[in-house]
Amino acid sequence: MQMTPPLFSTGIPPALLFIFGSLLIPAFKGRLKSVYMMLLPAVALYTLTRMPEGSHWVYSLMDYDLVLGRIDRLSRVFGYIFSIISFIAVIYALQVKDDVQHVSGFMYAGGALGVTFAGDLLTLYIFWETMAIASTFLILARRTRQSQQAALRYILVHVFGGLCLLAGIVLMINQTGSTAFGHMSLDGPAAWLIFLGIAVNAAIPPFHPWLQDAYPEATVTGAIFLSAFTTKSAVYVMARGFAGTELLIYLGAFMTILPVFYAEVENDIRRVLSYSLMNQVGFMMCGIGIGTQLAINGAVSHAFCHILYKALLFMAAGSVLHVTGKIKCTEIGGLYRTMPLTCLFCIVGAASISAFPLFSGFVSKSMIISAAGNNHLMLAWLMLQFASAGVIAHAGIKVPFFTFFGHDSGIRAKEPPTNMLVAMGIAAFGCIFLGVFPQPLYDILPYPVDYVPYTGAHVVGQFQLLLFGIFAFYLLLKSGYYPSEVRAINLDTDWFYRKGARVFSRAADKGLNGLNRLCDAVFARGLADRMSRAGASGITRLAALVLVSIRVLQGKGPGSTRHDVRQAFETGTTPLGISAMASALFLVLIYCFT
Repeated sequence: MQMTPPLFSTGIPPALLFIFGSLLIPAFKGRLKSVYMMLLPAVALYTLTRMPEGSHWVYSLMDYDLVLGRIDRLSRVFGYIFSIISFIAVIYALQVKDDVQHVSGFMYAGGALGVTFAGDLLTLYIFWETMAIASTFLILARRTRQSQQAALRYILVHVFGGLCLLAGIVLMINQTGSTAFGHMSLDGPAAWLIFLGIAVNAAIPPFHPWLQDAYPEATVTGAIFLSAFTTKSAVYVMARGFAGTELLIYLGAFMTILPVFYAEVENDIRRVLSYSLMNQVGFMMCGIGIGTQLAINGAVSHAFCHILYKALLFMAAGSVLHVTGKIKCTEIGGLYRTMPLTCLFCIVGAASISAFPLFSGFVSKSMIISAAGNNHLMLAWLMLQFASAGVIAHAGIKVPFFTFFGHDSGIRAKEPPTNMLVAMGIAAFGCIFLGVFPQPLYDILPYPVDYVPYTGAHVVGQFQLLLFGIFAFYLLLKSGYYPSEVRAINLDTDWFYRKGARVFSRAADKGLNGLNRLCDAVFARGLADRMSRAGASGITRLAALVLVSIRVLQGKGPGSTRHDVRQAFETGTTPLGISAMASALFLVLIYCFT
């Protein structure tokens, strides 16, 4: 590989800083390790603030250029939030003594940054697969049977998505002769395959169950990384490659509604949060599909805010799991008495995801809904409004209610370690700061922002949705629907590869393998055996047939004839005339077949 000098030479690519820097983590011990791990995202963020727009760190591979640093306003904002959340997640994970989690988390974050700054399709694919492999270890690291099974399903799904992406890239390069990564239209198999590969990582239905299957089985700290990178890097790639694709409007709108029903009947708190994660990514996909400047700004800003408040909610849930060993609605409750700070941070995250005024979700989600209204997309607008009320009911109310209030489980757990509280405090501060002062976020968005979130119509409309969601939750609670429903098991499209795959395997075994066994018995064994025996004694049997026929013509019975012939062959002696006749017959056969 021939390398050309990078156009911007101060520092190394943030992605490589994370990936190669992670390899040194096991070499450090104690506080030095903690300082080193916090230093990596801090250096990456500092590097990003100094990088001018353009292409940096360009390397030549054969006839193609690998661009590790395509910097513009779209990639920079994702680079900022990925670096910030990495710093917060590292603080949250300082008490972990497992280097597998630390190394995997940094490689995963490095893969996400690599995808974000990839200026070509080959670089995009390399870091895309890096994310898939590294994130799998964050699930395996929990070291339970359930996590191992979930990790296997997770990597199989992402291998499928990666192969679709790779096939599309190969076709695209073959068609265009270029590896440039830019806007694409769904006008051919190459673009469709790339779109499909991205859709898998984005958890767009029907490819979504891997998210709710895997994230709740990850480690306490691994779930923080998982909630931030895979789906949001897919949001970035979709915004880069398929902005304005009308299909995304309705896929995204449907994606916001589907998880609402599943989350309402889910028992595991982290699984509820996984469904709400899918709901929020649906808003982003809808905004990307609308494709206007307001919609793209809304999708990007919502991704930024979502990473903060979703990580905060997963950190609160992870703290409960860390100190109690339990995470199901039916097993916890009443924890506000002994975990008041964690409870407060969880409420901040819940208010943010519910788009409560003065919290971060309000200043970003309203941009997407306004963009749908401005473009007269009435159906999409109604679906987004319904989904907004739905997320209030399950993520905004159900999660903090059943975790910290609800029935008293009798558990009197203490607050988690200080570093976990500090990480939650930083994320909670970010949620409130952006909700009160959104302009710093608006200033770094891809397009100039001419939007005012705090208008009378926006605030009143959002309060109406909040009251509707609270009222719906109250009715469900008073009707007895809660908490009995939380013991239910959700049936989703993952049936096709979890249960359906077993049916297919058995059918293939009985069908295709049954055919294989039949062919083996008839041809490989039966026919070959018969042909072998025929080849070994064929001439003898032919000669015996001729001799028996002659002896019968001479007037001797067939039974005695067969006895005489068998005796002759066994002793090796035959009458002279018979031997001469057999020799003559043999010569005739040779003449006829040569």
